[in-house]
Amino acid sequence: MLSRLFPDRFVPVLLATILLASLLPVRGAAVPVAQGLSTAAIVFLFFLNGVRLPRDEVLHGIRNWKLQGSALAFCFGVMALLGLAAQAATAPVLPATLALGFLFLGILPSTVQSATAASSLAGGNVAASVVAAALLNLTGVAASPLLFAALAGAEGEIHGQAVLRIVAILLLPFVAGQLVQRWLRPWVLANRGLATVMDRTAIAIAVYVAFSAAVVAGIWGLLDGREIGIVFAAVAVLLALSFGGAWALGGLLNLARADRITLLFSGAQKSIAVGAPLAATLFPPATAGMVLVPILVYHMAQLILSAWIAPILARRQEV
Repeated sequence: MLSRLFPDRFVPVLLATILLASLLPVRGAAVPVAQGLSTAAIVFLFFLNGVRLPRDEVLHGIRNWKLQGSALAFCFGVMALLGLAAQAATAPVLPATLALGFLFLGILPSTVQSATAASSLAGGNVAASVVAAALLNLTGVAASPLLFAALAGAEGEIHGQAVLRIVAILLLPFVAGQLVQRWLRPWVLANRGLATVMDRTAIAIAVYVAFSAAVVAGIWGLLDGREIGIVFAAVAVLLALSFGGAWALGGLLNLARADRITLLFSGAQKSIAVGAPLAATLFPPATAGMVLVPILVYHMAQLILSAWIAPILARRQEV
């Protein structure tokens, strides 16, 4: 029953992380230690992403410009505008930082493992999915904070210190991973299970520390049942528009069915693996936890939705 309710094992991990942060948040003297651990986890996460993402395959896969171009346009164009619209729609009824989280959700790149796995299960173009995931994440490391700053106005202003943190904590480890990819990538590919555990542990640590600060700042006192319901309703609308829009775009472009499936999952999914570290870099700890709420809900919902959609697409393809 649990496997049907949570098709992806990372969903209960994220739920447990949020529950732990709500019941046992980091306080007092433990905060600097936890923040240091979170920073180390983020650096490691982006180093691992740099090792894992196939640079050569990206360069080769760019030749399918119609698919890869549409994935980039949808992920950073359409989704960013949907996030901006969701922020504007929820701003009158939600705390400002929580509404801002919808715009933050919209500018993030796609997932890597989840989008590729869903595409494979649904009968999509797996090679193109790997390339799309790599290309979107390579682009997102630099483009996501700039896009957020451009769309958020004064709320998204990126100061010099934040720029240095992005470079030091996100970009440099990623570049270092790319540089040593030749030697370490074979080990990562041979130990996919261990790499995935390390990857998700790093994400869980970043989410736990960020959400702990929000709990200490009183996030559960600031949000009532009505506001939580609004967040879930807004995420449901975003999911319908994003998955429906990506599938419709593939049809309008007359993509082959396998490429259309790749566009669906690459375009509509959003990455907490980039979202949690980026929020910790751009915002103060208490603010970061509030901003992360929409992407946390969206990320868990997209994993469940993708795991339900993929087998249906696969069965229709067989018919």
